[in-house]
Amino acid sequence: MRNILLASLWAATAAAQASTDLGAAAEIVKANGCYSCHSVSEKIVGPAFSSVADKYAGDKDAVATLAQSIQMGSKGKWGRAAMPAHSSLSAQELKLLASWVLSAKP
Repeated sequence: MRNILLASLWAATAAAQASTDLGAAAEIVKANGCYSCHSVSEKIVGPAFSSVADKYAGDKDAVATLAQSIQMGSKGKWGRAAMPAHSSLSAQELKLLASWVLSAKP
């Protein structure tokens, strides 16, 4: 009984943390103008977040790779348009944002 209670408590805590993280990631996206060039399911200037998630699906280094592209900017991965660097984001924000993008579903 105690193990079931502890497992339930852990699951509830994990769900609350995930919800908080998603909210924080959404705020980072809004605050940094990401929606000016991206959307969840359609290409605007840059690729849709869901297209990025598809491209990196199964890549164990995807979070680190994407976080670096967000921080340093990139060019040529998705066509001619360059993505500007977002060097003011902290390592924690970059990781959270990359994880959020990689979880995008159309």
